[in-house]
Order: sequence, then structure tokens, then C-alpha cells
Amino acid sequence: MEKINADVVIIGAGLAGSLCAHALAGQGIKVLLLESGPSVDRAEAVERFNASPSKRPNSPYPVSEHAPQPDGGDWNGYYVQTGPDVFHGTYLRVVGGTTWHWGGFVQRFRENDFRMRTAYGVALDWPISYGDLVPWYERAERELGVSGNSVVQFGGTRRNPYPMSEIPATYSDRVVAKAISPLGLNLGTFPQARNSEVYDDRPPCCGSASCVPICPTGAKYDASVHARKAVERGAQLVTNAVAHRLIADNDGNIRAVRFLRPDRSEGEATGKIFILSAHAIESAKLLLLSADEKNPNGIANGSDQVGRNLMTQIDFDSRFLTAEPVYPHRGPVLTSGILEMRDGAFRGKHSAIGTSFGNFGWARARGPLLASQALAAKGLRGKELEQQLTDRTTRELLISSTAETLPNAENRITLDPVLHDSLGLARPRVSYRIDDYARAGLAVARERHEKVIASLGGTEITHDKELSTSTFIIAGTARMGSDPKTSVVDSELRSHQHPNLFVVGSSAFPTVTASQPSMTISALSLRAAASIAKQLGVHS
Repeated sequence: MEKINADVVIIGAGLAGSLCAHALAGQGIKVLLLESGPSVDRAEAVERFNASPSKRPNSPYPVSEHAPQPDGGDWNGYYVQTGPDVFHGTYLRVVGGTTWHWGGFVQRFRENDFRMRTAYGVALDWPISYGDLVPWYERAERELGVSGNSVVQFGGTRRNPYPMSEIPATYSDRVVAKAISPLGLNLGTFPQARNSEVYDDRPPCCGSASCVPICPTGAKYDASVHARKAVERGAQLVTNAVAHRLIADNDGNIRAVRFLRPDRSEGEATGKIFILSAHAIESAKLLLLSADEKNPNGIANGSDQVGRNLMTQIDFDSRFLTAEPVYPHRGPVLTSGILEMRDGAFRGKHSAIGTSFGNFGWARARGPLLASQALAAKGLRGKELEQQLTDRTTRELLISSTAETLPNAENRITLDPVLHDSLGLARPRVSYRIDDYARAGLAVARERHEKVIASLGGTEITHDKELSTSTFIIAGTARMGSDPKTSVVDSELRSHQHPNLFVVGSSAFPTVTASQPSMTISALSLRAAASIAKQLGVHS
């Protein structure tokens, strides 16, 4: 059996794990970073993306039989869906994780996002406050490299400017901003982990509009940056190592993690501290797979909360042709969003709403192709086809709203008792229901869509026929809390049951918001790394 030892063993080389590895290795701590999938070659990923007919989020990335992942082409291909609603969350099992295909948006959460029960009488409060995370938000923004306008308040109150100036609003954004102003709506540019200038030896954004699913230049941050930096600081990175069992000793400490190679050979990593950072689905899956005589429900699952409270955001899109050209397909996939309805007393009755406008026409990467096919099917050819195609593609606009959901113990993942992957590991069984809280919020959002579309002289209007769970947001399954009876980890992300096990990433979130989770993941990970160093007797 392959054996490896380190002071800190980190399972998952995505955003949370790579940030922890970099921070700890920088303090002279011996770090091992285990990743279930391979490393990604950016040039090869771009080639795969160009050749892919689907252009789905995972299409640029290597497919690993030993580390399967959900994909938009078949939501039953890896997940075992039990409904009543289909869960669309996707992620990548590669070095750098899901940040390879993310949009790069990094709003902080707001003060009230951490106190939903106190402020609005719904969900529950976090065991930490916004103020507890402010210094870690600031550090995370420097680590990732964030471009933003400090005057525009998408998240909580700021003390310092962003490391870089904002990614500017597109021409389309400016047209929209002018049209919606009489409606009492204001557009602001998003903070983004995307360079507006040379930063951290990475180039400025080239505006390819393909950053979901692949940035061709590296201007958009992905966590392979910190995985590489951690290795440069002395961390050991082991790829294609699928963790399948955490082993606890008689005192409740985790003493080892077992992992499988693609050929089914087994290895074991031992250490003083273990960090589980495999994203919300895979982290819960590993904890459940690790059930033993003393932990019959799984590791860290004395509360029966592991796998429960699976959360996402719920999406609703509208597509239309504007009266005047807005010239999409320039800039990142999104640059601006509506500021209103992201927080307020209404959250006692319905969800917060985040509304934004795409810079990619009606469909990412495939918009002009789909438009040309539709026009050709109508018999258009030659100059007439060219003119109609130009007219349509310069006026295509998508307006998208997303709603937060409430934690629900019955929204969960468990281990399927029958279906297994190629390594013989149980596939994740997903039960999910879209709640009325999000549905009520998106009913308000639809009314807003219609007003905005009218303000832009919209024609050929189509709305999504039904709501869908977000493709990119997955949270919960190992939530933090002060009570070991109702949570999995404490406020420092340490397991209530196993003092040397930390679960970092969005799996620890007690609630979600209408904002993206990545900046809060980053801040919590850096905060946890500081606690781990202190537990090891290392002080920065």
C-alpha cells in the first residue's frame, strides 16, 4: 500500500483546499494536498472547448472515469436523482476545482446574511458575524486578485478599496442602465476575481465572453494558482487519488485517509490534522462512506446532519430582442447587476433576488450558431442571411434572476445502496425540492423582468417555462453551528466530534444568499487555516 505522511492532509485541491495549503505551507507546515482528478492544461482545455458541440460547463475539462462528476448533458449520469425536483449542481474534480468554469464573481455576503433568524425570522443565524470575516475578506480579495468599484455595495460594508479597479460596464450595460433608471432600478458593476490590469503575473481580461466555462488567458482566477503556489512553498500535491475512507482512532481523532488510484490500488495518508475540502457533495459523501463501529452514521455525523440541508440558488431567465443594438459577446460573461432587492425586510416573506444581464446573447458561446441555424431553417441564404443574423445577434439580451433558498433537512444527499461508480464507491443519491420561499421571490423577479423588457422595447420574448436549481451553486451538507446536536462543525470549521478534522468550503454554510459563495468560502478557509496553524503550535 502506498503510504504518505504530513502534518496536514488536505482532501480536495479546489478553492478552499488550495488556499489552506498555500497558507499553511507558507508557515513551514508539512502539507499534503490530495486531489481525486488530474491537473488541467489550459491550452488543451481551450482546444477541447472549441471542439465541443455542447459548450457545457464541464466540456473543456478531462473526463476521468475514476472521478466522475455531474454534467448538464445527463443529470442522472452521476447523481441518483430522487426528486421531486431535479438538482442541477455541477462541479469539477480537477486541481483548481470548480473555479475553472466559474464566472469569477466575488461579492461578499451582507451583514444580515449572517443573521437571517434574528433579522427576518427565517432560517437560522450563523455562529459568526460579518465583522468576524472582514479581515479575512480583505485578505482573500488580495490573494485572488479582485477588481471592483468600492462605491458599489453588492456586499457588506467595506473598509478598503479593491486591489484593482473595476472591470468596466459594457455598452450593453450602459444601454440597460439608462432604460431601467425610470423604473427606480440601478445597475452596478460586479466585483470579480478577474484582472483589470496585470496582477500576480497574470494578464488583464481580454473580454472573450467565454470565461464560463474557460478563461483562455488566465486573467480570471482559478484555484490552480494557489495549488501551484502551495507546491512552490513545499506542499506535496498528489493527483488522481480518490479519498474513500477516513479512519478514526479510539479517541475520536482522525488518524488516516485511505485513497484509491485509477487502477484500484489503495494508498493511505496519515497526519496530525485533516482538512476535508471536496465541495458539498463529495465532502458529505466521504463522511458517510467512512462509517465504522463507533461512528455508524458516518464520520462527524453524530448530529445526523451530514448530507442534510443541501442548498443552492434557483434561477429564472428571460430572453428577448432589444429595440436597438446592444452588441453582446464583448467582455466577461457578466459585468453588471441590479442593486435593488438583494436585502431588506421582504426577506421575511420571500427570497432576496439577484438580477443580472448576460454579455453573451441568448446562449453562452453558441448564440450566433443557434441563430444562424434558426434563420437558415427558415430558408434564408446569402446576403439576406448575413443581414438578419447581424440584426438578431446584436439585439439578443438575456436577463437572469437568482433566488436564495432556505435550509431544509430533507434536501440532502445520501449514499445510493445499489448504484456505484467505476471504483465501486456509492454514487450520491440526491433528494431536492425547490421551496416556496424562492418561488415567491422569483414571482417578484418575473414582474421585474417584464418591466425591464418593456423599457428596452423588447420583442420575441421568452421566459423559462419552469424554475431550475443553479448549475454553479452548491452549499450545505456539513453546516457550522455552536450546538453539536444540530450542526457538523463549529465556528472555526472544526468537527464537533473529531478535534483534528476540519470541513472547509460551502458545505459548512448554514444558509445561502442571492450572492455567489466564493468570496465567503475563501475568507472562511483562510480563517480556518489560521486556527489550524495555532492548533499545531505555529503562530504567524
